Amino acid sequence: MENEIKKGKQKIQMNFIESERAHIVSFSKRKKTLFEDAKKFATQTRADVDVMLFSHGGKPCSYGSIIIEEIIENFLKVKLKDRQCDYAEVKSNGFEALEDLHKELQICNEKEKK
Repeated sequence: MENEIKKGKQKIQMNFIESERAHIVSFSKRKKTLFEDAKKFATQTRADVDVMLFSHGGKPCSYGSIIIEEIIENFLKVKLKDRQCDYAEVKSNGFEALEDLHKELQICNEKEKK
């Protein structure tokens, strides 16, 4: 015990995972941890948190403290107010992507209802 060298906190080098099986296993483990952290953050800060991931096969996975549609709508309302106040004259690519995602989400919900 006395001769043990303690390494403490070390930086881990991130590398791309070549094996598809290892990639899937790593994704599922990290997804679980990410969702746990999101839940903990939402609980501690009383913030609205939503995490959306897409697996290698395209399957969507999400965690949300509230419904994702509400978060997107709230975000879009704030952006609309900013635009009306002339704070943002030019749309950003991220904002356009979020609007497209919101439209796709509405289409998917309509299809599910039918």
